[in-house]
Amino acid sequence: MAYYIKLLKKEVVARDTMAFYWEKPEGFEFIAGQNGDFALIEPPETDEKGDLRTFSFVGAPFEENLVTATRMRNSAFKHVLKNLPIGTEVKMAAPHDDFKLHKTATTPAVFLIGGIGITPIRSIIADATHNHLPHKITLIYSNRTPSDAAFTDDLQEYAKTNQNFTFVPVFTDKTVEGRNGERGHIDSEMVKKYVTDIETPIYYLSGPPEMVKSMRNLLIEIGANEDNIRSEEFDGY
Repeated sequence: MAYYIKLLKKEVVARDTMAFYWEKPEGFEFIAGQNGDFALIEPPETDEKGDLRTFSFVGAPFEENLVTATRMRNSAFKHVLKNLPIGTEVKMAAPHDDFKLHKTATTPAVFLIGGIGITPIRSIIADATHNHLPHKITLIYSNRTPSDAAFTDDLQEYAKTNQNFTFVPVFTDKTVEGRNGERGHIDSEMVKKYVTDIETPIYYLSGPPEMVKSMRNLLIEIGANEDNIRSEEFDGY
């Protein structure tokens, strides 16, 4: 279904990353992890990539506004979006996708996430925490530095209040100091450190295409059931 929604607020949430808060249409419902197609209306500039992009909902269904977030790249769409005046309308077609938490609560969920791939995951974990879902959830979230990691304050707060949620920040820049979590790239030893039974969980992969491909191969190599791997790619458009 298509809706016309207004921009309410925008803010920087990590290096080269902005969040956009939109009014939620009356009666609009979605499942945490889903996304929508956002189209600019008569933008002042455009390019060959067009005026429509698909964004995951960062906000959870119980939250007041719809929230999206994206890396700010050098494209006409992103330039217009960054400078969009508060109150401007866009056309949204939503909800879409099936990237959501599985229903069987006795099966653990493991998220291996890179960069802006955190957007649907923040929604899923916020929803699970709010609704006191019994799922055991482990999030291993990789970024180069803390400045590149979006929504870590929220994730750390969920880890404090949700005894079923384990948050593992990973920084590939090994010179990062003074932070909890891991250093280096996600590898088999790191996964095994936080996931004791490799065969049982449902795995969720989200991030740049090469990272998603690498994590899928890693999981299969260490004995994960390929049928239990779900993925969402973010190519930075």
